[in-house]
Amino acid sequence: MCQLLGMNCNTPTDICFSFAGFQARGGLTDVHGDGWGIAFFEGRGVRVFLDPKASAHSPVAELVRNYPIHSLNVIAHIRKATQGFISLENTHPFQRELWGRYWVFAHNGNLLDFSPDQRGDFQPVGQTDSERAFCHLMETLNRDFPDGEPTRAELFSAIRRIATDIGHHGEFNFLLSNGTCLFAHCASRLTYIVRKAPFDEAHLKDQDITVDFRQLTSPADRVAVVATTPLTDNENWATIPPGTLMLFVDGEPVDAGPADTCAFVRATG
Repeated sequence: MCQLLGMNCNTPTDICFSFAGFQARGGLTDVHGDGWGIAFFEGRGVRVFLDPKASAHSPVAELVRNYPIHSLNVIAHIRKATQGFISLENTHPFQRELWGRYWVFAHNGNLLDFSPDQRGDFQPVGQTDSERAFCHLMETLNRDFPDGEPTRAELFSAIRRIATDIGHHGEFNFLLSNGTCLFAHCASRLTYIVRKAPFDEAHLKDQDITVDFRQLTSPADRVAVVATTPLTDNENWATIPPGTLMLFVDGEPVDAGPADTCAFVRATG
């Protein structure tokens, strides 16, 4: 099972603490050794680091871990390959442009018999089911809203519908962002936490590292972190119910709704 990590904040924040624990899951505390990647939004731009090597042994991952890039939205992924070669083009997160914005996507799961008609503007470069799903999602949004970017409520409803359709082919946990917000879809396993005042200490599960957020934050700061499983062992992480799409804006969930809670069950028997 791949590992997902996302962050959405109300003020630009670095992800060094969470990434330190997340990085260890790529070949040190877990078996996910088939590549990793991370994307940081900066205004309308996005900075992406990808490496087909295991994150626990990647010099690029060490650079990111010690490079405090501040961002409002971050998506990271550690890969355990199910479809496609272990290669750079198959390494998440994937990036595309739609409505004059970059979109970034990472997927955890396995989609079976998923071969959508992809003769439009969004074509996969690699061989993964994940990139096919992302391209299909982008193509469907582009087709459904030909006049440009819809309202956030319309976008949420459309993404939930598309996630339900794709989810009939298997496990479809994903993170998606256009730099203004973060979508998190849970098919089987996804958790989150919102850190806000009063802040406290946090200790990683995968590394013996503790940070005191009281020394690093202001009372107005708010940070939502989404991960496949909790990254810390002394905080209360919330479990996202399977079949749910959540939307995070300015460091907190602002919308959530059911997709199809039976999709993964039907696809896997």
